[in-house]
Amino acid sequence: MAGGVISGTLVKQISIKSDGDVFHEIFRYRPHHICDMSPNHIKAVDLHDGEWGTVGSVINWNFFHDGKEKVAKEVIEAIDEEKKSVCFKVIGGDILEAFKTFLITVHVETHGEDNIVTWTFHYEKLNDKIEDPHSLMEFCLNVTKDIENHHLPKTN
Repeated sequence: MAGGVISGTLVKQISIKSDGDVFHEIFRYRPHHICDMSPNHIKAVDLHDGEWGTVGSVINWNFFHDGKEKVAKEVIEAIDEEKKSVCFKVIGGDILEAFKTFLITVHVETHGEDNIVTWTFHYEKLNDKIEDPHSLMEFCLNVTKDIENHHLPKTN
């Protein structure tokens, strides 16, 4: 096999000032509210199958990424309440045009005022010419900031 590595992991952390428990709860139970918090990035989130906040549920995401409208269909693969993490497995949509497998884990560590959100991508590219998903990671960090700003007290 010629070329570079086709499977990889990308991890980024971002500190948020808003409530980490609320952040986790949004990704677990209320991802459909994210379009109100991050309207420039997330267009709509719909429950396709199952119930919000349960493993095995299927969620459709309509979002703007790299200047284009895109779609992702994801199944909730794992939820860890203790660690405040939710793992989504992409099972359909635009991301799978470049990746054979794509797992997204969003994890929140809460330490009083300081909350750290960790995004982890585990992926396998369809071929070695496909770039690592840095712009998609940037997108997730921007959505994180939008959610944080939505929950911070409004100052005039």
